[in-house]
Amino acid sequence: MTAPTKTPQGRFEFRRRARRRALQALYQHSLAGQSAAEIIKQFREEQDFSNVDAELFSTLVERVIEEQAQLDERLLPFLDRPLKQLDVVEHVILSIGAWELIHCPELPRQIVIDEAIGLANRFGASGAHGYINGVLDNAAREWRGTAAPRAGGQPGKHA
Repeated sequence: MTAPTKTPQGRFEFRRRARRRALQALYQHSLAGQSAAEIIKQFREEQDFSNVDAELFSTLVERVIEEQAQLDERLLPFLDRPLKQLDVVEHVILSIGAWELIHCPELPRQIVIDEAIGLANRFGASGAHGYINGVLDNAAREWRGTAAPRAGGQPGKHA
């Protein structure tokens, strides 16, 4: 594995790629039920990880699978439908976003939400990004506290 580049933009892109791979791995887990260790091993053997934050990838896959029940419980109050009615991709993206909001306080909430929206735009159904944004924004307000008002007096509104 090549170490992530030292530039902030390079690290950011390596982490973005890790989230994409984690989404794919967690989607596979949702469908096939493989263990985190099996999926991580398979992905590392079959895919190029030279431009991926492999540590973040492994952490997300392991921890989201391990904590799925707790993540679901934490997300439930912010959903407008039962979990079983969520699209698998939406569920996985929400789980990744929720895990990062809960366990990575050093990451600004807006980064977590923007990354989840990016995943939804790339892999989700049409309009999924708006749903992901709304759920994670509301969850972040409760879990991390209310955001300070942004310019224009629109607290918590995200571009």
